Amino acid sequence: MSPVAIHELSKMSSDARVRLLERTETDLASYIKKVEPIIEAVRTKGDSALTECAARFDGVTMDSSALRVPESQIANAEQELDSEIVAAIRLSVAQVTRFHQAQMPDQLWLSEETQGALIGDRWTSIDSVACYVPRGKGFFPSSAIMTAVPAKVAGVARVIIVTPPGPDGSADAATRFIASLIGVDEIYLCGGAQAVAAVAYGTETVPRCAKIVGPGSPWVSAARQLLSNRIDPGSPAGPSELLVYADSTVPAALAALELTVESEHGPDSSAFVVTADPALAKAIAAAVPDFWSMMGDYRADFSRTVLGGQNGGIVLAPSVEAAFDFINDYAAEHLSVLSTSAFELLPRIRNAGEILLGPHSAIPIANFVLGPSHVLPTGGRANTASPLAVFDFMKRSSIAYLSKAAYERLAPAARTFARYEGFAAHANSVSEIRDRILSNSSPSRGP
Repeated sequence: MSPVAIHELSKMSSDARVRLLERTETDLASYIKKVEPIIEAVRTKGDSALTECAARFDGVTMDSSALRVPESQIANAEQELDSEIVAAIRLSVAQVTRFHQAQMPDQLWLSEETQGALIGDRWTSIDSVACYVPRGKGFFPSSAIMTAVPAKVAGVARVIIVTPPGPDGSADAATRFIASLIGVDEIYLCGGAQAVAAVAYGTETVPRCAKIVGPGSPWVSAARQLLSNRIDPGSPAGPSELLVYADSTVPAALAALELTVESEHGPDSSAFVVTADPALAKAIAAAVPDFWSMMGDYRADFSRTVLGGQNGGIVLAPSVEAAFDFINDYAAEHLSVLSTSAFELLPRIRNAGEILLGPHSAIPIANFVLGPSHVLPTGGRANTASPLAVFDFMKRSSIAYLSKAAYERLAPAARTFARYEGFAAHANSVSEIRDRILSNSSPSRGP
């Protein structure tokens, strides 16, 4: 029996197919119960709750004075890193900055689609944001780039980073270097649900923020859900998930190689190859163990758990049409299209956070250095949500100006609506009362 699960859609009941679409974060009920007391502790005890959580969850003894990383440790972080990772970080920051600068909307646009009226939008940045940089199953400094860079490009006045402390009670050196490179001077050592609570309420040390962004565990997702009335929880970004569509135009080994990428994140990840080719499905399953042998036991064990169970493996569809029906129903965070006809297949795809076309569009390049943010909607929410972008750090205000002629043309219809809906003051505002007030007023004079 193959160690890689093969799920045949043609043999599944509708209930089994629905279960295959589920993620580990679909039901947060058990996490919410665990998170509620953490949130309450942070709300009532502030910094002391954060240091207690550091001891309990991170195994780190620290006092409140250590919650904020000293600016000197941020400024000097490059000295702790070798030249190779420094160069990679500089490349990534440059690429991500360029992409998001190109993505920026016009600050103001106005149109006279309605004669005598100017209508449009004005974009302004939000005041503050907390960028969550996870830790635990590894270091994720790239998440600092993918969240804080678009925030800075968008013009957010206060950008902070929250990240769990390492075993020695410090922040990852690469994360600190990234902060120094992009002009972020606030890093706070708190993670999990307690970090979400800290930026939602504010503590003696950690500032309250308008929004939190970045990937996180189900604990983080549960806290965001519970605190959505206190802080904008940002786009959903839970455990990693990947679909790979593969056909016989690419080697089976390539699909197997990509399948291991997201499955190594952790046992709560999801990763599937979707194909309509039975022979290719078997060849991919046979190729995966060779890549496990190249990964080291820690990551390989995560991948084996995912690919051998309900949350991973190979989905064998009875047809190409059925394969893309499953892909769109799944609405994956990452979708890799491994086919020499990738662009021809693109119109079939409706729901995916990220679509990587062709055999050279490797997931790690997109994750680390290509440009678009790797913070993508998870849990099936790619059917309505989008990748993190400058727009997530901005908001629109509708702008309108009416000339006297436009007012006179449109007021009667507005008055009719107001009367129909029973709003007397609305009707009065667009009646002869307004005309009388304006005709009796004199223009204001300057000094």
